[in-house]
Amino acid sequence: MPKCPPLITNSIFKALNNCLYPIPSKFPSLSMSSNFSALAIPSTKTIETEPQNHSLHRNASDREHGIEHDPPISDKIFKSGPKMGSYKLGDSTFYSLIDNYANLGDFKSLEKVLDRMRCEKRVVVEKCFVVIFKAYGKAHLPEKAVGLFDRMAYEFECKRTVKSFNSVLNVIIQEGLFYRALEFYNHVIGAKGVNISPNVLTFNLVIKTMCKVGLVDDAVQMLRDMPVSKCQPDVYTYCTLMDGLCKADRIGEAVSLLDEMQIDGCFPSPVTFNVLINGLCKKGDLARVAKLVDNMFLKGCAPNEVTYNTLIHGLCLKGKLEKAISLLDRMVSSKCVPNVVTYGTIINGLVKQGRALDGARVLALMEERRYHVNEYVYSALISGLFKEGKSQEAMQLFKEMTVRECELNTIVYSAVIDGLCRDGKPDEALEVLSEMTNNRCKPNAYTYSSLMKGFFEAGNGHKAIEMWKDMAKHNFTQNEVCYSVLIHGLCKDGKVKEAMMVWAQMLGKGCKPDVVAYGSMINGLSNVGLVEDALQLYNEMLCQEPDSQPDVVTYNILLNALCKQSSISRAIDLLNSMLDRGCDPDLVTCIIFLRTLREKLDPPQDGREFLDGLVVRLLKRQRVLGASKIVEVMLQKLLPPKPSTWTRVVEDLCKPKKVQAAIQKCWSILYC
Repeated sequence: MPKCPPLITNSIFKALNNCLYPIPSKFPSLSMSSNFSALAIPSTKTIETEPQNHSLHRNASDREHGIEHDPPISDKIFKSGPKMGSYKLGDSTFYSLIDNYANLGDFKSLEKVLDRMRCEKRVVVEKCFVVIFKAYGKAHLPEKAVGLFDRMAYEFECKRTVKSFNSVLNVIIQEGLFYRALEFYNHVIGAKGVNISPNVLTFNLVIKTMCKVGLVDDAVQMLRDMPVSKCQPDVYTYCTLMDGLCKADRIGEAVSLLDEMQIDGCFPSPVTFNVLINGLCKKGDLARVAKLVDNMFLKGCAPNEVTYNTLIHGLCLKGKLEKAISLLDRMVSSKCVPNVVTYGTIINGLVKQGRALDGARVLALMEERRYHVNEYVYSALISGLFKEGKSQEAMQLFKEMTVRECELNTIVYSAVIDGLCRDGKPDEALEVLSEMTNNRCKPNAYTYSSLMKGFFEAGNGHKAIEMWKDMAKHNFTQNEVCYSVLIHGLCKDGKVKEAMMVWAQMLGKGCKPDVVAYGSMINGLSNVGLVEDALQLYNEMLCQEPDSQPDVVTYNILLNALCKQSSISRAIDLLNSMLDRGCDPDLVTCIIFLRTLREKLDPPQDGREFLDGLVVRLLKRQRVLGASKIVEVMLQKLLPPKPSTWTRVVEDLCKPKKVQAAIQKCWSILYC
């Protein structure tokens, strides 16, 4: 007895119920015993078929006014001819009309053609339905496709095969209705009397859908179940599953599938390797990437443009820019033409390394070769030039964009405004804002937060508050970043009461303070002597989400405030809490305690014992990087660690076989 094709498991059914039914949907919930149809999704792109009762009312109304409607198909086109099997004279004309109306997206006429064919008992072949399904997909009407699929059997007596099923399934998936697609699959494959056996394409579509909604384990099981349905996975099956595993941070399993597919006689393509290379590059595992590229050559798969772009991006992410540029030369020698993505990646890498001028030269080279980069690359270059103190070059690049008739959008304008504010020129930035609005380009929260920050840092808090009011006046969204900038500026100006009012307003609007807002408020309260209130806010932070947890800056603010009050024991307790929560001390932390031990204790201490103990505690927690930073501070302050501490630091640094790097670091520290 043949085994049934795999259905979606009960665990997925629970996920479907949790995701489909509690959330209001455009589609009503369906009983498994009912016909598989649902309400149509309204669309502005096509004219939907009107409900039948509306059509009747309209026709009656038209007749009252003496209006007659011609049928969509003239009777003169068709003559009753003799039957030749299931085919009648005129069927090919109907099929041509279906093709034409489907291409035009004229679903009203399509329905009329189908109605006439049904009334004349003509045969509608499955190919016609597939054409209509594709038209529904282009018009973003997946439920119309589902409804017609259901009508194929009982209205048109057309046998439904896996071809029409896959067509409808793909329409649903392309619309992003992944849980709906899984529901449709399970309903049709599990229905009695349907007799549709999934093929390789079906499995590929379902595996893709499962990966999209995070059901990777079920996707793996689906791969294992394919031989049960006498289907062998193809290269697309493996690529889809590998991509899902990589996105689920299960890269090891994805790489193991490479060996499995070859054992099963399925040879990898360049796309297969590209998926794995991309996953490993994002993780920063360049050693495995190199092995994978070697394996790629051994298998006779030549790297393509996507491969080179992915490798260059991975190298840039790790700061290995020289290797990225060397790979660019190799790309050209391999007759792979670098494109906008390639050069854009190189430019971004140069900017991140503080080499924005080199990035500008690469941009000039691109212009010579008639490549045109997008606004993101321009904004990255402009921001990089400003950060490196090259404001003239940044403004020159901005002017060149205007000459070249490049699109000046919100991203580019915001980069220029932020750069001018960083350069201490908020008034010039305000002129750019005026130009921006005159060109009908809307500023966003980032634009205004840059202006507010610029005016606060220029000592013009009044103008910064005007920017805040201007946002409210023009109904721009005031998000967490804007609130953080305003609170920080007010606290810095000593206006703690006003900052507390803004804080209350922010909470009242449902905005969650980020670590910057908390830190600014804690700093403001500490500066006016309200240390207990600051500690209360710190305790609130501990209950927040991970991105709002105290950072080293927050801890330093509180440690400094406690030490100024001579509450050294409380400062030590807070330091212990800091270490327990995985936050490593930095240079500022060390300076705070060194100053306190020297000025607040009698007799004064140089702090060597304290810092040495701090290094040992960090090493016990396997936080070698944090410990080495404290050692650097000790050497700078001429407070050498104990020999036993030195030994432990060197041993831990040398564990990853980086002896030479450790020695070089020690020499550089000693002679800096």
